[in-house]
Amino acid sequence: MSDEDLAGRLARNLRTLRETRGATQVQLAKLAGVPRATWAHMESGAANPTLSVLHRVAGALQVSLEELLARPKASARHYRRDSLPTRQRGAAFLRKLLPDPLPGMEFDRLELPPQARITGVPHTPGTREYLACESGTLALVASGERFVLEVGDVVVFRGDQKHSYENPGTRTAVGYSVVLLTPSL
Repeated sequence: MSDEDLAGRLARNLRTLRETRGATQVQLAKLAGVPRATWAHMESGAANPTLSVLHRVAGALQVSLEELLARPKASARHYRRDSLPTRQRGAAFLRKLLPDPLPGMEFDRLELPPQARITGVPHTPGTREYLACESGTLALVASGERFVLEVGDVVVFRGDQKHSYENPGTRTAVGYSVVLLTPSL
């Protein structure tokens, strides 16, 4: 790797880190204890800072030296539909929408054919569940009470009670279930 590549990476990373924090060059230069001109020079890609300066800059940005000099990482990752776990429960299809586990949260896409019904699994006490209707009509029955959701409707309910989902309509219904779990003790 050439010195130009390294200086360019440092410049790009400094700008990105500074802008992400909503800070000015003046603010971060002061925090790092370096002249603003030094900071500007580093962001231009023309500087060859000492290890001591890099250490102070990393401290001001609260990152490691490695992060200051690292190759840029992709800011997004594309997950194809078929790469996300899907399971079938009765006639319904449930697909996970969070490819990485998020502690305490489940987020599923629910697809129910006409006249289909599935029983939900009660979660730990204190859990809250959100059901949103994207297309068609969904009905939620929670502890004997029935809620009919049309496109755009949302119902919030305790996820620790008996509940079921059904499609009373004549076309496939799609909804989204978000479950905020209460940690079990």
